[in-house]
Amino acid sequence: MNAREAHAGRRGAGGARALLAPLGAAALTGAVVAYVGTVDPNRPGHYPTCPFLFVTGLYCPGCGSLRAIHAMAHGDLPAALGLNPLAVVTVPFLLFWWGRWALRAWRGRPARTRVARPAYIWAFLAIVIVYWIVRNLPFGAFLAP
Repeated sequence: MNAREAHAGRRGAGGARALLAPLGAAALTGAVVAYVGTVDPNRPGHYPTCPFLFVTGLYCPGCGSLRAIHAMAHGDLPAALGLNPLAVVTVPFLLFWWGRWALRAWRGRPARTRVARPAYIWAFLAIVIVYWIVRNLPFGAFLAP
């Protein structure tokens, strides 16, 4: 057996086992989306009120996310964008990072200790904060759920 065959054998066995974490995360995410897609957040009494909205009367960056997930689960992207555009725009990035994680696991490479460069994380945090502020201002009312 040469080195390439030995590596391929390790990748198959280690890759399948290493895929348990990304596949588990995908299964959990799928279960949550299925639940939110089935139990309509537009009907009162199924989900708690946003604590930030309840206390302050202002929208947090996540307000409208459950209804946006419900709309996406039903294939209604325009409605989802109207409820929480930041949550909808974030989905492709999350899918990319999950795919990268799953591919690294399948190839038998060690998991990265950081998800993204610190500059990207800080930029995303700044976007969330600006989004949070703007959606509560009169000219940003179109961002409100």
